[in-house]
Amino acid sequence: MKNTFGQLSFIDVLSQVSELTGINFMKIVGEKKKYILTTAYSEYALEGYEHNIIDYLLKPVSFERFYKSALKAQERFPSSEDSIDSYFFVKSSGQQHKINFNDILYVESIKDYVNIRTSNEEYIVLDTLKSLGNQLSDKFVRVHKSFIVNLDKTKNIGIKRIILLSEQEIPIGESYRSNLLNKIK
Repeated sequence: MKNTFGQLSFIDVLSQVSELTGINFMKIVGEKKKYILTTAYSEYALEGYEHNIIDYLLKPVSFERFYKSALKAQERFPSSEDSIDSYFFVKSSGQQHKINFNDILYVESIKDYVNIRTSNEEYIVLDTLKSLGNQLSDKFVRVHKSFIVNLDKTKNIGIKRIILLSEQEIPIGESYRSNLLNKIK
């Protein structure tokens, strides 16, 4: 039986009666996938490690042992969601620039353009704040008609309706205040 967990494949080596065992399957697929081997037969352990498995679980498997194995796999191989959706490209100054979401402090609307401000760079892009906001993850929130901020980079939210990001103060618009407060709760 094969189950998929992110980019990891869990193989259940059924028995020697089965024509295709998990070990045989790993031989066929090779290094394209990473495996956690679960079996009731201890003789498969050594051969499993020859195929570069992440972990070996001898049945019956407790939830705690299974969870520990899954955490081990997650540490060694972060999910594709974390890596694929962690950046995007924008055209600025005639070039395509790769921008990591984690580097963005805020995005500011400037007429028909947006200014994407990171820790070390500014990118002026022909786009709308609404359109660019749709590309950003849920850790970004629109706080003003002209600003979207990265909540991870927020130092504090002042009582005078100002967000402090690094050295930059961003105003909080009245119509955006309740959405911001809901996001930080």
